[in-house]
Amino acid sequence: MSDREPSFDFLGLSGKTVMVMGVANKKSVAFRIAKILEQAGAEVIYSVRSQSRKDSLAKLLADRRIIVCDVEKQSEIDQLAATLAADSIQLAGLVHSIAFADYPEGIRPFHETTRKQFLQAIDISAYSLTNVCNALKDTFARDASVVTIGISTTRMASESYGFMAPIKAALESSLAFLTKSFSKFSEVRFNSVAAGLLKTSASAGIPGYVDSYLYAEKVIPRGRAVDTDEVASTAAFLLSPRSSGITAQSIVVDAGMSINYFDASIVGAVTAADID
Repeated sequence: MSDREPSFDFLGLSGKTVMVMGVANKKSVAFRIAKILEQAGAEVIYSVRSQSRKDSLAKLLADRRIIVCDVEKQSEIDQLAATLAADSIQLAGLVHSIAFADYPEGIRPFHETTRKQFLQAIDISAYSLTNVCNALKDTFARDASVVTIGISTTRMASESYGFMAPIKAALESSLAFLTKSFSKFSEVRFNSVAAGLLKTSASAGIPGYVDSYLYAEKVIPRGRAVDTDEVASTAAFLLSPRSSGITAQSIVVDAGMSINYFDASIVGAVTAADID
């Protein structure tokens, strides 16, 4: 049996086509989602931001269809839609796992965020969801499911995440408005997996992130961080007909981190350090 042959069709995705945007490497959330989808029998079409990224994924995504689409370029989004339409492809789902923030001088205080930084980040990380979905609206099946990747809280003012929390808040808010506007002509659903801190190549490049990740492991009740596959499994569920009653929601996958900030051992360690 190949790794793309389903053993059973619990998710109801066998034979359906899903587009996955944002695979960078084998550690990517997008790649882990795609792997689960393929194991469930879905046909996955990949969209990546550049030809160089496509070339770097040639071995990992061998025999898969990969389309280049830089979401900063309207012409490439339009071409993506035209390509899918020309091939009479109907999408049962879309995975939007795209985020970018420019920190040329490292993480700086939020009030020093430049207009250029903020607008580029919100264009790529948040607006691109709306823009791509608008372009693909005629390609979606009537009951298609769209899933994006958020963060477990947009109200935690963590220095290690720079100015991305407000960007992710905009992404999360757009789910309700997309659901409402698409409901005029379809039953397309829009949801987010609000992930806790993950060990990915992208996150490792964020200044201070590793320390925050290690701290999260201390706070999480089970004593270990969220695994990428846990986020991917939740996304696969949201993409499937099994979640047909869920829309305009952000499903938090943080292994209970948010309930345990005041764990006695952590509070004790901090207060003891202050005394020292």
